[in-house]
Amino acid sequence: MRPGGGDHHAHDPAADQLPLFVGGLVGQKFLEIVEGHILLTPVRTIHERLASTIATLCSVRPKSGFNPMPKIFIDGEAGTTGLEIRERLAGRADLTLVSIAPQQRKDAAAKSELLSSVDVAVLCLPDEAAKETVALCDALGERAPRVLDASTAHRVAPGWVYGFPELCPRQAEAIAKAARVANVGCYASAAIALLRPLVDAGLIPPDSPLTINAVSGYSGGGRQMIEAYESGAATAFELYALGLEHKHLPEIMAYGKLTVRPLFVPSVGNFKQGMLVCVPLHLDALPARPIGADLEAALAAHYRGQKHVRVAPAPASGRLDALALNGTNDMEIFVFANEARRQAVLVARLDNLGKGAAGAAVQNLALMLGG
Repeated sequence: MRPGGGDHHAHDPAADQLPLFVGGLVGQKFLEIVEGHILLTPVRTIHERLASTIATLCSVRPKSGFNPMPKIFIDGEAGTTGLEIRERLAGRADLTLVSIAPQQRKDAAAKSELLSSVDVAVLCLPDEAAKETVALCDALGERAPRVLDASTAHRVAPGWVYGFPELCPRQAEAIAKAARVANVGCYASAAIALLRPLVDAGLIPPDSPLTINAVSGYSGGGRQMIEAYESGAATAFELYALGLEHKHLPEIMAYGKLTVRPLFVPSVGNFKQGMLVCVPLHLDALPARPIGADLEAALAAHYRGQKHVRVAPAPASGRLDALALNGTNDMEIFVFANEARRQAVLVARLDNLGKGAAGAAVQNLALMLGG
């Protein structure tokens, strides 16, 4: 029924933007405004429309954006990183953890069906296995979940967002919107955290010949190394990757903005968790000839306001405990400088299973879920 008689008001274009159901009950009918016209619609018709709309909404599972109870599948939850992620997520009421039966882990059809039912798949797998799961997701098309890959397989791959939120000002936003996120490597996150702000600030040229030294707890070496250390079969300390082909180097170069491949010498100590990563510098070899305070100021400016990465004063003792941040998702950055010798050492301290792996994954997952 259209209004007739009396004063006639001009059509207000803004009325076209009103929701479908506006007004109230008039007898057994509902008064609504549609495209600027007043209509009287039977209440039964309104109920039928609502029922149809609700049924449609309930039949569609959103794959992105806010979901009040997202489903998370940890593919490889029995491994070191997978177990750590599951432990950090356990007991949370704002998400649902989904598992695949052990006998179906290598069943592509069963895994595809599960992947199509979840919102985010977190991959804690060897590189080749991670690629296989991503291929299953590709085959699902619009039914595919978002992917957070903790392997090395996709860290410098096109179409993937690097999962280090503190990398640059818009990185956290990029992670939040991404369909595919590559979680950081433990050594790489620390090396990049030390170098990227100084390269961006012009204090370290991208073509500098750099050396990166590091020590990690044995939990980063996988099940075989863990068993060797915990059984007493392993040595107390060892250097490794002396073929100078460590798998974290590509991401260190890509996201540290380096054009010359650094020398990277990692090592393992007889402790389960904890990590120190160091970059020694000859200050007079840098074009800007900075002092230690310049390096510290640039790093502090980059990480100002960040929750999980902070620049800390270098202790006067000249000593650092690799285990100090175990159980956290934090990273501390230090600048040790000897101005008389014109030398400095940049140091990052973190838990290799925290900010270097599972903690970083949980942080990235929170961003992807809108947290």
